[in-house]
Parts: sequence; structure tokens; C-alpha cells
Amino acid sequence: MSQLKPSTTTQSISDTTQFELRTYIFMDQLQPQLAQFIAKDNRVYDPSEYDAALMLELAPAMEIHRMIDLALKNTRVRLGSVVTERHFGLMQIQHADQGEVVQAGEAVLQQTGLSYFDRARVKVLTNMIIRGIEQDHAIFFTGTSKGYMVLADESVLILETTPAAYLCIACNEALKAADVKLITMRPFGATGRLVMAGSESEIDSAAEAALGILDRLNLELDQHGSQATHDESRYSG
Repeated sequence: MSQLKPSTTTQSISDTTQFELRTYIFMDQLQPQLAQFIAKDNRVYDPSEYDAALMLELAPAMEIHRMIDLALKNTRVRLGSVVTERHFGLMQIQHADQGEVVQAGEAVLQQTGLSYFDRARVKVLTNMIIRGIEQDHAIFFTGTSKGYMVLADESVLILETTPAAYLCIACNEALKAADVKLITMRPFGATGRLVMAGSESEIDSAAEAALGILDRLNLELDQHGSQATHDESRYSG
């Protein structure tokens, strides 16, 4: 891997800047539904199906722009999206070459003095399956959908997490594991929400995969003995 070259902007970061890593997600292959969902709402460069992608969220919020600059100048990744809120800034980058995405993430960690294990734990706030959904309820979900329609008698999975961005990898793993439809997802803000629909058996498989990856992310922190602290109560979008 080539030596990283700091950009002009990243060189001016103060030694006293205290960074906090809220989210760090590497996805090896964006599943087609998720890639298209991101592209539908995107304002920067659309990912392609099966691109590798990284979502990284840190504080202070505006420092995300220095990190974007660093990633783009040192690798061939493309910028997918940027969200800046009161405390945290979130960036998504992607590329067909997984190595480019990994290197971009490592460049940011190196610049900030953070580790992959400094990220926040995932907390599942809502884990709900509605089986055989009624037509009126299905119409509601269809009306708020940015993806597919929900049909009467389908089963619907609703997940809510904090940090919000972890729903992206939960969604991606669910789409790998099951033949389900992505209805909507909000992967930023204080909490995130994911809605998927399909047959009862496929939704059960999707839920198992989604919750499984979130459990594994927390288990990694436990096994590493991470001492990073995060106060989600101070978050204000």
C-alpha cells in the first residue's frame, strides 16, 4: 500500500482537536437494492451495484470535510454522500476496488489518531416484525416508501438503531441473506430506521442476518476490550 500524502487542508488540523468516532462501517459489496436506494436520494456520486463502500461518522462535525479531502486525494474512491449535523459529520465513499476503500478509511483513522475499535456500540431501539400486514397499514408504508411497495399480507421488518448509520450494513446483510424488498431507510440523525418487506420466512431470514451483523460488531468491541466512551444523550441532529 502506497504511503499516504496529507492534503493541504489536513495538515492544518490542530494538535488539540479531539476526535470522536461514532460510526465506521465497511461494506464489501453493496447489494443492488441498497446501491439503487442510495443513488435515488444521492447528491454527489452514485455508487454502482456491488461497489465496496465505507460510512464514517465523526466529531467535530465539520472536520468530516478535511477527512473527505484526505480520502479523495490519497485514493481513487468516489464521494457518495455527506451529512453534517450539530455534533457529527458523516461521509460515504465507494469504489469497485475494495482495497481503495480500505485505504481511504485507514487514511482517516491515521490522520485523526483513532482506531476502528473507537467506534460507538450499536444499540437496537426497535426490533419488530409485523406478520400478515393489513391493507391500510401496507398503504401507509407504501406512501412513505423510497423503495418498493408493501402489499397486504406481507410481513414487515422494522429496525431502529443508534447510531443510525449502522442500519446500512444491517440492510446490506439482510439483502444478501433473503429475498426481501427495501422499503425505506434513514441512516443518519440521532436514530435510524429501516423498513423491509417480504414473505414471512424471508423476512425472518432478513431479520436474523441484520441483527446478526449488529451483534458481531458489538462483539468485536467486547473482544478487543475497547475503552472508547460515547454519550449518545448529547446528540442533537
